[in-house]
Amino acid sequence: MGTRRILTWVCLLVWAVTQAYAYETRNLLQKEADVTQLKSALIMDQKWVPYPAYTDRTGWDRFLGDYKAQYIQRGESFLDYEWKVVKATDYLEFGRSGDRQIMEQPFNQNNRALESLFLAELAEGKGRFIDQLINGVFHSCEMTSWALSAHLSLQKAGGCFPSDKEHVIDLGSGNLASQLAWIYYYLKPAFDRVNPLIAERLRHELQVRILDTYMQEDHFWWMAFHLQPGGMVNNWNPWCNFNVLQCFFLLENDRDKLAQAVYRTMTSVDHFLNYTHADGGCEEGPSYWGHAAGKLYDYLQMLADGTGGKISIFDEPIVKNMGEYIARSYVGDGWVVNFADASAKGGGDAPLIYRYGKAVGSDLMMHYAAYLLSHSNDPKQTKAPFETDVFRLFQTILEKDQMNEVEATFQFPAYSWYPETEFCYMTNPNGFFVAAKGGYNNESHNHNDVGTFSLYVDTIPVLIDAGVGTYTRQTFSSERYSIWTMQSNYHNLPMINGVPQSFGSQYKATDVRFNPKQMLFSANIASAYPAEAQVKKWVRSYKLGKKSLEIKDAFTLQSAEAGKTSIHFLTWGKVDISQPGKMLLEVKGEKVCLTYDKHTFTATVEPIELTDPRLSNVWGNEIYRLSLHVQKPALSGNYIYKINKIN
Repeated sequence: MGTRRILTWVCLLVWAVTQAYAYETRNLLQKEADVTQLKSALIMDQKWVPYPAYTDRTGWDRFLGDYKAQYIQRGESFLDYEWKVVKATDYLEFGRSGDRQIMEQPFNQNNRALESLFLAELAEGKGRFIDQLINGVFHSCEMTSWALSAHLSLQKAGGCFPSDKEHVIDLGSGNLASQLAWIYYYLKPAFDRVNPLIAERLRHELQVRILDTYMQEDHFWWMAFHLQPGGMVNNWNPWCNFNVLQCFFLLENDRDKLAQAVYRTMTSVDHFLNYTHADGGCEEGPSYWGHAAGKLYDYLQMLADGTGGKISIFDEPIVKNMGEYIARSYVGDGWVVNFADASAKGGGDAPLIYRYGKAVGSDLMMHYAAYLLSHSNDPKQTKAPFETDVFRLFQTILEKDQMNEVEATFQFPAYSWYPETEFCYMTNPNGFFVAAKGGYNNESHNHNDVGTFSLYVDTIPVLIDAGVGTYTRQTFSSERYSIWTMQSNYHNLPMINGVPQSFGSQYKATDVRFNPKQMLFSANIASAYPAEAQVKKWVRSYKLGKKSLEIKDAFTLQSAEAGKTSIHFLTWGKVDISQPGKMLLEVKGEKVCLTYDKHTFTATVEPIELTDPRLSNVWGNEIYRLSLHVQKPALSGNYIYKINKIN
């Protein structure tokens, strides 16, 4: 295998070989309008922009309100900023050690400085920040590439070192380009008063790096223009297309060219909508909702703004379902259901959730957003928002007053069922929240976790999904499943005949069912294990009663050997297994007892040290793997485990 093919495999999120059943040809955006209809709907010359003109000082004072002084103060802290150089060896380090942060940190620091200076200049309007902004713009234009080292395998030349012969549109280049497009739109006259070559250079770089590249290249996997049957489309698609759309709407004033470009983004984003299940579940988890469904919302909002509302699909059920997933995946006190690479902490961006909910008419989302805001450190939104996504920031400010009027009356649903994504959440009056999944082992940001579950008691996670560590080259490579957090043996799942689950679309759940009257979720997970597991059937079920959770494994094996099959559970609190037949767990004051057949199993506890801050910041210095080892094997039967709350 050649170097380029290897590096392509390594590239972020491109291990999408095949998957069995996700894609459904809806083409919702293309059905809204063809190129001719789109062309007539376009609002030209940036007249769609709802924010004040740079010279409208009264408008900016009114728009920013109490935030004005905060933005100016933040910008002042960067007046003497030394622009960071991303060294050649910073790029090379990703190929050498897998470390991506060494390149991304100085790059991101520069972008934050640019944003701070830009907002300060808009707030003050006196030109005091212009010279330093010019320094930042010039510094950016002098970079060979705006793409991140981890993504440079998207180059036709491959590798992690930027080529001067081609341009890459990835998350890094798209984010910076959209930011620079807003700077160009607002500050071109101010730059021209210093020297017309400054804005001319910036406009040229945006043209060749983004506009021309997007229209002339179609080999970037996230575009999905060459999507193979069963191919994956994930958050990169709406994220990159949204950044591109901003650049075209802010820079292109030829109606024919703009129509062709916008329609091209519509055909690309349709692939994301086609890939997403109709139930709206985000298989990447809540941490990625803001980059997946959230970026789709941003894209659709800008598309509607740029066409005077004539091109809009906010009334489509799938779009609403995608939005409401973030509210339904919230457990409480900052904890969320964290399947795949998602973190267990964080409820989402409240202003974004509010705007999305308003667009699709979801009271659930709007009240949830108000609930999050009411439980934040800034419930009245007195602290100026800051992020390098200019559109999101401006939209947050634009809708702030309306959001503050929404009552924080969020009601947690009794259950949420995603029949296509195969996620199921159940709650009971005793404070239990159970999240279980079926699925298959080639989901986006996949862990080999078919059939796993998490248990929360009074919002506290007790039986957990560890999540994912800091991203490195290994995380998105053929070595991914050598990482322990990705393996089924470190999820709440069985190891059958000494064999864990395998990666691939064929390793999946079957007969996945949910009965809301019985609060019973079940899935046959036998097909998630390779042939050497010797398993014919393994139906894992979760039945949530009014006071307890019953977990049942109904199995049929081709062979069975003592000590080879184990049932694993992960926790992060105090563990007591001294009494056979019982596991006593205590986490943050919440106590439960897991009972099992002491004649069938022996129990062990294995501490797992957490040295990665992305994990230890959530769970502490260690978690524990609890294992029930089958001592009396059988070819068929039932294993039952019950979990009760100890008051």
